[in-house]
Amino acid sequence: MRALKIAATGMSAQQMRVETIANNLANMNTTGYNARRAEFSDLHYQQMSRAGTINASDGTVLPTGVQLGLGVRPAAITTHLEQGALAATGNDLDVAIEGSGFLEVTLPSGESAYTRDGSMKRSAEGLIVTSDGYAVAPEITIPSDALSISINGAGEVYAYFEEAAEGQLLGEFTLAGFANAKGLEALGSNLFKETEASGEAVLSTPGEDGLGILRQGYLEGSSVDAVREVTELIEAQRGYEMNAKVISAADQMMGATTQVR
Repeated sequence: MRALKIAATGMSAQQMRVETIANNLANMNTTGYNARRAEFSDLHYQQMSRAGTINASDGTVLPTGVQLGLGVRPAAITTHLEQGALAATGNDLDVAIEGSGFLEVTLPSGESAYTRDGSMKRSAEGLIVTSDGYAVAPEITIPSDALSISINGAGEVYAYFEEAAEGQLLGEFTLAGFANAKGLEALGSNLFKETEASGEAVLSTPGEDGLGILRQGYLEGSSVDAVREVTELIEAQRGYEMNAKVISAADQMMGATTQVR
């Protein structure tokens, strides 16, 4: 009874879809989070008779064959790269990326990671770091006597001091672009790392090479649409119920078969 196994793959697929939706809803307020979508494809087919097979001695061929599908399988969980709404925070070290691109972060291992979470902090040594304490590349240190910090759209960081009319340039942030940003591997903590699918990171000045610009005092919100997620959750629930009914119907058919005398 193939229907049992086919419906079981359908239930597993809808369960994965629900888990993906649940993760999206859990990250509705995560800075810079992009919604994920579960994608599926059909499994291979069992060929009972192939189209074009000769069906008679006079050379008549079958116009269509008999192909029995064996269910569904997960194909991908794709990240939808949509711009989240910008929310004003008034914090000097909060930066939102308006457009495409990622900030580069140096992990403790020395490897590079990438993020759109611009809620930066200042370490005890004055180094600009992420909320997890990872240094933002290129490393920029804020002097202890700086009164305020200014970050313009091109990523230039200026410090202002007492009795100084003009700001002092401390450094310049760059943004990383990828040929296929959907191919990045999520590490958690709003971090990604490059893969062969994403291609190598191309660093450039914000506002150039198709990259976005920086907005100081803002943070990018999550791009999760709660209405769409709840709608898809209902669809997934109905799909799960229908596959469960198929299993129930197949079980009743098998029961009827065993009772035949």
